[in-house]
Amino acid sequence: MNKGGFSWKRLTGVSRAKSKISRSIGIPLPKSGHQRKVGRIVTGGGCLVVLLAGGLAGLSTIVMAAVIAQL
Repeated sequence: MNKGGFSWKRLTGVSRAKSKISRSIGIPLPKSGHQRKVGRIVTGGGCLVVLLAGGLAGLSTIVMAAVIAQL
């Protein structure tokens, strides 16, 4: 991995062009950027584990209320 040395891509402007395109279309070009963006969309910016735990807690409360109402 390059640790701050010379880069032909930076010299020729490839890095700058890619970042301008990425910013203008609003979609990251690297694969990891795509995955982060999709993850934020799916979870609404929060942690998916926390959201699922909250949803399960709410669901269990509803189920328990229905069971108690039948008694």
